[in-house]
Amino acid sequence: MAGIKGIRFKGHETFTLREGWLNKGLNEVRKNPRVFAQNYGADALGVGPNMAKAIRYWLRCAGLTRETAKDGVFLTDMGELIFARDPYTEDPFTLWLLHCRIASNRAQATAWNLFFNRFGYEEFERRQLAEEMRGLAAAAAREAGTTVPAEKSVEDDCDAIVHMYLDKGESGGTPEDKNVSPFAVLGLLEPADGKYCRKQPDPGRLPEDVVLCLMEQCVRGKKSIGIDELLIMENGPGRLLQLKRNALAELLERLEARGRVTVNRTAGLNMVYPAEELTQYEAAEAYYRR
Repeated sequence: MAGIKGIRFKGHETFTLREGWLNKGLNEVRKNPRVFAQNYGADALGVGPNMAKAIRYWLRCAGLTRETAKDGVFLTDMGELIFARDPYTEDPFTLWLLHCRIASNRAQATAWNLFFNRFGYEEFERRQLAEEMRGLAAAAAREAGTTVPAEKSVEDDCDAIVHMYLDKGESGGTPEDKNVSPFAVLGLLEPADGKYCRKQPDPGRLPEDVVLCLMEQCVRGKKSIGIDELLIMENGPGRLLQLKRNALAELLERLEARGRVTVNRTAGLNMVYPAEELTQYEAAEAYYRR
């Protein structure tokens, strides 16, 4: 495992997030803050030690748990909210929210953050992905003032990204296959003639509240933001949700119809004004109350 201050690679022990893992982890953490202290939590979670380490990692990457050496591990406010409202991640909104939280986590899920924000290819081979990501990882390490990660760690993360997001039907899995990542249903990657292609999700099936959840870090105290900026800024909806302009406009129109944002299209401005300043937690809580 390569764990470096500011960036991290291969924290998942080669295990991508699997169906049921988050629920299992949240449940055990709520029962025992020291769950990971004995045999890495393997006995309590009913999995092998390396899988237990992976569950711990993915909980942390999604910002569902917080840990201290003195007190152990606890659920964050978001962890408590999801455990209370959608513990089995059956709501598509929850999956999209978790995806965004992992992909925006540069410190813990560096490869995911780089893939969605800085890897610019729409179509790519596995070799090309690994080569480009090694360069991006080295640049990220220089930005953070840390050691360049091992090439093998970056390559293992590239493999994990492909396995995590490749559509279930395309990867040969089924919705009942517990070895398939729950993120496969997002359909962000598909195979094509020996390559992989990014896919834009169907905006009709994408909860518009996910865009609202991303507004906090996009607006950052400003009263408005341009649609063009939402499309290209790091950790914005254009990058993390792989949206083109028309799809983003459709989602914003749905938010506007509900009074959550105002879109000013006069004089070619295309500016978005949130109705109120909401944290990501507040936006998620409002969604679950609907």
